Amino acid sequence: MRAAVITYPGSNCDRDLAVAFEQIFEKPPARVWHGESELPPVDIVGVPGGFSYGDYLRCGAIAARSPIMAAVVRHAEAGGAVIGICNGFQVLTEAGLLPGALIRNASLRFVCRHVRVAVAARRNPFTDGYDDAAVLSLPVAHHDGNYVIDEAGRARLEEEDRIAFRYLDNPNGSTADIAGVLSANRRVLGLMPHPERAIGAELGSTDGRPLFTSLLAALA
Repeated sequence: MRAAVITYPGSNCDRDLAVAFEQIFEKPPARVWHGESELPPVDIVGVPGGFSYGDYLRCGAIAARSPIMAAVVRHAEAGGAVIGICNGFQVLTEAGLLPGALIRNASLRFVCRHVRVAVAARRNPFTDGYDDAAVLSLPVAHHDGNYVIDEAGRARLEEEDRIAFRYLDNPNGSTADIAGVLSANRRVLGLMPHPERAIGAELGSTDGRPLFTSLLAALA
């Protein structure tokens, strides 16, 4: 099982994600710089958190047009798995791999704390490792985590069971308490909470670990 982690100027969670992949997959992931045009042969691509390109224009807007993203889109369109966390979620929406957009938190303040998150969708490689109705404690750290989508789009996500996670104590004003969404083929996940920062007791929570072990089982 092989993963890749993309790094942009301003990424600051790429190492966290690489450590999580290495711990669970027992193999260091490929580290891919934003200026490259091709991915190595991998099963999953991780788009990490941070402040890609300094969050100029809109969060994730420049990163979504970086050279490597054409290869990430091709990987996703071919059925490869992709996970975008925090800024990575913003990048995936800007790249058109996920619907909706992430805007400024309703409070207009940066939020950095653990939040309670419910697993809302099953039958996908990311959440099948969780127990039914699992409630997780995961950290968030964002200023633009308010997920918005029009009513027709929200209804489509609901109908197709593509809302992967919901906040139980919404920290940012997201529509319908949405914390993470899946692509139509259920192989691309974007979420604002950080599962890679919750894979061991020394980090304060192990609730992110089943997401990675679920991926390992699904993609093996």
